[in-house]
Amino acid sequence: MDRRKFIRYAGLSSLPVFCQGIPLFSKAGSPVNQALQHLFPVDDRKVLVIIQLFGGNDGLNTLIPLEQYDLYQKARKNLAIPRNKILSLTGESRWGFHPALTGFQELYGKGQMAMIHSVGYEKPDFSHFRSTDIWMSGSGADTHSVTGWAARYLDKQYPGFPENYPQLQYPDPPAIQTGMAASLIFQGTRSPMSVNISDPGNVFKLQQGFDDALTDFTSGHELGFVRQVASQTQRYSDVIKSAWAKINSQSPYPAGNTLAEQLKLVARLIAGGLRTPVYMVSMEGFDTHAEQVDRERPFAGQHAELLQILGDAVKAFQDDLSFLGIADRVTGMTFSEFGRRIVSNESAGTDHGAAAPLFVFGAKVNGGIYGTAPVLPENATTADNLPMHTDYRSVYTSFLHDWFKTDPSAVKEILGATYPTLPLIGS
Repeated sequence: MDRRKFIRYAGLSSLPVFCQGIPLFSKAGSPVNQALQHLFPVDDRKVLVIIQLFGGNDGLNTLIPLEQYDLYQKARKNLAIPRNKILSLTGESRWGFHPALTGFQELYGKGQMAMIHSVGYEKPDFSHFRSTDIWMSGSGADTHSVTGWAARYLDKQYPGFPENYPQLQYPDPPAIQTGMAASLIFQGTRSPMSVNISDPGNVFKLQQGFDDALTDFTSGHELGFVRQVASQTQRYSDVIKSAWAKINSQSPYPAGNTLAEQLKLVARLIAGGLRTPVYMVSMEGFDTHAEQVDRERPFAGQHAELLQILGDAVKAFQDDLSFLGIADRVTGMTFSEFGRRIVSNESAGTDHGAAAPLFVFGAKVNGGIYGTAPVLPENATTADNLPMHTDYRSVYTSFLHDWFKTDPSAVKEILGATYPTLPLIGS
């Protein structure tokens, strides 16, 4: 029997889309799943983990300009981080980390953290939702795309998706995202390409099925489709649960850290043998218009708490990847829809801005600082932004070309144009 007939008779053809945040559940150890694991053992496929910082992270208080400290302090009298609190970077005197980012500081010291200055796009849009769509679609400010940049890459890796998936050669979901709803980043030309896990702490919680009879009313066909989607989602649950169940020990993660909980699940699934190439996790709270800092202690407060969560989670994740023996296969990046203004406002906060630093981490990352550093104006006003020097699609190009080894012509097709690569990925 040839492979195509085997797939058809095995009953593996389906449309794998997560619906309405329903967590996955399955029967562990099914014969089909065991056969797939035997035929396709864990390989060295590369994985990209994307961390979304929703709200617009204040890059100027995250990566702080030590050489321009007087101008920085002048522009931010009510929230500048005291110089003696800024974390130093190994071999770097021009920039320092927010004091809450001890995790990032340690990774930078190990050569596992790269920062790219002034990342953004031309004609910045200051709407959270529109700017998020731009970053997720990989488009310009004047273009409205209905597909995501990661999905367009995955379309090429999973030809014809969703027809005849999962299948023997591709038993695992193309992408996994934590959260209730699929994001534009994974919206393909025919279908969403991600499985969503709404509760990382309880992946396999059972939910009520759709067993009642369809009624003959206008939306009956649509409801039928929703039911079909929910049912077909379960096709991926065997391999996901099996991967999750294989790992019984992980390196410690900080308690009470929601981002760490998401990353812990991602590490567990990768180490368990899941060959999903792209994951996305997220955290909210970065829209810091007011009380960004503790007015008496600018190094503490709302933004410091967010950065502590971020830095601690990423450091624990990287430690866990090493503990699990998969660090060489995984890289990660952060993104936020925009940065903040140079000058702070009267509410001890910052308003929507333009460009900001972007962070890339992993055992195979060429650690360091890249891109053109922003120059602060002598007399900054409330309208001044950090200008964009590196188009965010250069970061995507670097991952597609150097990490996933995608052909340059395909990268151009995915992103709509050619962008320069950055030397972020090592051998």
